[in-house]
Amino acid sequence: MRRKAVLFAMSAVLAAVFAGVALADMHAVKVSEKGGLGKFLVDAKGMTLYLFKKDSPGKSACAGPCLENWPLYHREKVAANAGMKTEDFGVITRDDGKKQTTYKGMPLYYFAGDKKPGDTAGQGMGGNWYVVNP
Repeated sequence: MRRKAVLFAMSAVLAAVFAGVALADMHAVKVSEKGGLGKFLVDAKGMTLYLFKKDSPGKSACAGPCLENWPLYHREKVAANAGMKTEDFGVITRDDGKKQTTYKGMPLYYFAGDKKPGDTAGQGMGGNWYVVNP
């Protein structure tokens, strides 16, 4: 009976550790790489993050119908990986009251046309949208 209790306790501890690792990874921003583009930022699932040239530091210019094609990226806390600093990430409150994560002050977005991890269909769109170079 004591052996079962010890095994159960060990299993519970391991489950908690692995759950913590999985939760921490949910908010990670990583670096991906693709020929012709070089290195760029992706979220924990590998979905590409973009910058909008019309934005300014701490201020998003994408609103209304723009957000249908360019959904906001928002995480309260971001775990930076390889070559990035956690302090490079922040959060702004937009004019519409929504929160948005920034990288070096610039708001981050997804592109609705990207369907799977590693897609970069938004790159260069309209001469205003670009993957985020770390």
